[in-house]
Amino acid sequence: MMIAYLIFSVVLAGAVALVRSRAAVRAVGVVFYMAQSVTAAWVAAHGDAADSWFFTFDRLGTLLFVLMALVSALAFLAGTRYLDNETDRQFKLYNIFMILLCAAISGVYFADNVAVTWIFMEATTLCAAGLVYHRRTPQSLEATWKYLFVCSTGIAVAYLGILLLSTAATGGDMTYATLAQAVGGGNPLYMKLAFLFILVGYSCKMEVFPLYTVGIDANQSVPTPASALLSTALVNAGFVAVYRVYKLFFGTEAFVWTGNVLILAGVVSVLVGALFMRRSNHYKRFLAYSTVENMGIVLIGLGIGGIGVFAALLHLTAHSLIKSGLFLQLARIGKTYGTYRINRIGGYMHADAPGAVTMIGLTVLVLAFPPSALFMSETMILGETIADGKWWLAAIVALAVCVVIYTFLSRVLQLCYRPSGPPPEGRPAPGMGWIPLVLLLAAVALGVWQGGDFVEFLNGIVR
Repeated sequence: MMIAYLIFSVVLAGAVALVRSRAAVRAVGVVFYMAQSVTAAWVAAHGDAADSWFFTFDRLGTLLFVLMALVSALAFLAGTRYLDNETDRQFKLYNIFMILLCAAISGVYFADNVAVTWIFMEATTLCAAGLVYHRRTPQSLEATWKYLFVCSTGIAVAYLGILLLSTAATGGDMTYATLAQAVGGGNPLYMKLAFLFILVGYSCKMEVFPLYTVGIDANQSVPTPASALLSTALVNAGFVAVYRVYKLFFGTEAFVWTGNVLILAGVVSVLVGALFMRRSNHYKRFLAYSTVENMGIVLIGLGIGGIGVFAALLHLTAHSLIKSGLFLQLARIGKTYGTYRINRIGGYMHADAPGAVTMIGLTVLVLAFPPSALFMSETMILGETIADGKWWLAAIVALAVCVVIYTFLSRVLQLCYRPSGPPPEGRPAPGMGWIPLVLLLAAVALGVWQGGDFVEFLNGIVR
């Protein structure tokens, strides 16, 4: 099934390259995203199922694949409106790289082999780089080379970790199930270094300390609808790669050490995200730093253990819905004003009242105010942190969250209510307003109601 999906994705990406009109490109895109949604529904209906060629449809991959199917389809619809001034060549290349990026991310989600995960992670670098260079400007060229260099370096560092893990593998079998049985008998020093290298290497994808900076520049350069995919689906791919390796160490003497490493990386990420959000004068960079802060909280939840692991998965799910909604709403703001500079725009409530209300609603959710599911996940993580006796950690995270709340609210209220002249475009882009609203309603529904089946589904991932 997975091989058929990957081949189908490549074929449709080639079809986009061959067609001549924008209408044909949109038609091929509709076919791909509908097929991806059908695949997601099939995978969700069949539950845990092994697939051939190093792939397994497990619960974690299924959850994130379903989220990606929703976000990527909405990003495609927003992109057809957002890219109305692009050349036909730019429009085609954008959709080609979006399709290929979805395929590469799917490979990461379902890979049952640590080496296969590494291969598809490198493929995401090449696909995302094509989106970063979309504008063909000196700034986008610089961001592209930086993205390629830093991500390739990170992937190489992760490969060193994989080589160290292979010293414990039996018969060269690098599947996660086999490694889980073999890691306990490996050299403890090698195993600890392997996890450290993998975390550092994949941090460029998960957008956490230390290689988070490349994701900030990439999100500023790519078309804004693509940022909705990079800041959720691609970030989730980095999480999957780290989480699967972290699980290998459960029950070994290195497990406590790996948890402490995750907590350290998470705390630094939260502090970096909170501090640099205040210094940013660009709304896309601003939201990208918010991603760094939220993924830092996810790492802390993993590292602290207990109910924190469940909370981390809930946080990841809610963040995917909310952050993609914010970026898609920001795309509408960018079309309205023609810029993303924070100090140059204001009065959005007068220019586009429905869009401003949606932006405020998404802001309330991303700041973990009820009815946001992030409120529950952050409360559970802080509660588990205090129960574990790490008061200092809870105090640092709470202080950083307060800084984020103040910064985020001040920027959004400035956007909506600060007096400003008429926007350059004069009106919001038509046909884009309902797209982020769908994600807003989905995020509210997740916060208000988590059915027993969904809770059991997350618990199944933890088990």
